Amino acid sequence: MITPVALTIAGSDSSGGAGIQADLKTFAALGVYGASVITALTAQNTRGVAAIHPVPADFVTAQLEAVLGDLDVGAVKIGMVGARATIEAIVAALKRFPPRRVVLDPVMIASSGERLLPADAVDALRTKLIPCASIITPNLPEAAVLLSEPVASSDAAIECQGRRLLSLGCPFVLIKGGHGHGNESIDYLIAADSTLPLSGPRIATVNTHGTGCTLASAIAAGLAKGEDMATAVRNAKAFIGGAIAAADRFAVGHGHAPVHHFHRFY
Repeated sequence: MITPVALTIAGSDSSGGAGIQADLKTFAALGVYGASVITALTAQNTRGVAAIHPVPADFVTAQLEAVLGDLDVGAVKIGMVGARATIEAIVAALKRFPPRRVVLDPVMIASSGERLLPADAVDALRTKLIPCASIITPNLPEAAVLLSEPVASSDAAIECQGRRLLSLGCPFVLIKGGHGHGNESIDYLIAADSTLPLSGPRIATVNTHGTGCTLASAIAAGLAKGEDMATAVRNAKAFIGGAIAAADRFAVGHGHAPVHHFHRFY
């Protein structure tokens, strides 16, 4: 019996809607065993982030070695990394224990506006971590920050930015269209020789806490189960669409409530 295993490397969300907690819920909902390496503790809720306590880089290394040295990890999802030293610790561990697939969600700013990655660490993310990734999943503002360009406002501009992101060293880029406009939310899966638009209805809800984390971890879950990249991305988009559509079933907090990770079950 083979158990698919996925590892999330990310920050902890004390309210349970994003970060490590969202990732583990997503893995469980999709039939994958989840392990975790925590890069930062956050004091946050549905209204925003009150405080961040980074985990020392040497302890991030200890967690990585404990997990990767024992578990047969099929895919790794990386979210909030928090600091340059943490990025360097992650890169060193990935080189020592090369995973089959790495999904990088380049988290830099929380949905509520708080900066989650210092400016001096963005370059390390760009030059050290992205080349380790199988796919990166920036939203439109994150893609712009990584390229030091304005936010793309047309399909052609989005595809051009995606191709420039490919040149940073990863074979796939998924630029998410959630920050766009119109009735359809279109994500673009871009590879060296193809661009695949993935469209879904734009859902009118304020309960979107953890959407980026959930999508990236759903892709990692699919890859851990042996899906090819396009299939994993398609299935992950369907999963997050269902989770957003069912989010209003929840009455959690007084701000932007989380998506419903277990919408297929209750």
